[in-house]
Amino acid sequence: MTTTALPRTKSRLYRTEHRVALLFVALPLIGFALFTAFPLGYSIYASLTNMNGLGVQDWVGFDNYTRLLKDPYFWQAMGNTFFYMIGIPIGLVLSLVLALAMNRKMFGRSFFRAIYYVPVVSSLAAIAILWQWAFNGDFGLVNQMLGFFGIDGPNWLQDAAWSKPAIIIMSVWKGLGYSMLLYLAAIQSVPRSLYEAAAIDGANSWRQFWSITLPMVRPVTFFLVVTNIIGGAQIFTEINIMTPTGGPEWSTASIVWYIWQKAFKNLQMGYASSMAVVLGIIIFIVTLIQFRLNARNQVEVD
Repeated sequence: MTTTALPRTKSRLYRTEHRVALLFVALPLIGFALFTAFPLGYSIYASLTNMNGLGVQDWVGFDNYTRLLKDPYFWQAMGNTFFYMIGIPIGLVLSLVLALAMNRKMFGRSFFRAIYYVPVVSSLAAIAILWQWAFNGDFGLVNQMLGFFGIDGPNWLQDAAWSKPAIIIMSVWKGLGYSMLLYLAAIQSVPRSLYEAAAIDGANSWRQFWSITLPMVRPVTFFLVVTNIIGGAQIFTEINIMTPTGGPEWSTASIVWYIWQKAFKNLQMGYASSMAVVLGIIIFIVTLIQFRLNARNQVEVD
């Protein structure tokens, strides 16, 4: 004897919950479409036109990209941007050292943790103005400190050889507290039993750090590397305030600063959009490589 399954009727409560769930899902999707997907698509379209923001918008195809490949200022700005990323490993090493120090029992530990984090929550524009004064070649605090050691400091922001290192020093100082806090949280989450077992086996402090601490904080390192690369590729405020003309011999101009110059000063928004698209592709490729390398390292560890 066969039985026919009766159609299951959905209750009013089920339908209500379903509609509410769709509403919650729709809100972030609408936000993503309005503030991410649409601007991205429109930027790609604008990069294929000669848009100037004043009504002119003729289709030019890939002319902007062809022009971009022959633009020496674009390549110099891109090179400057990647040069700034030298500060990423420097900042990670310093923040890890600080996190190890702040994890030890010492007088005023909470005070120092707060002090190191103050630059993170401070206005970037205010910090850039502060460091612009500190890097002044005549009366800046940096050169005054170097003078105590008999060193005649350079005119940092007016010297093509020292302008980029000055920006790197400021950027590392600004982000040190954030990276330190994440490393500190990761270090404190490592089980003490691992260190106790290593000590019983005769491992010294350096071996414990290399074999336990460093592998355990690897996820934080991966996160910081990816986010710092994305943020470093978009460096703008520091450049625009500390060296508003792009520095001596265009030594500090970043790619985002150059995009801003072309879009809002020269009104070449189509050309600026093409540079933004290329920058987005580069960031995507670099981030994808980082994820692949991290996945490979995880497989090797397992």
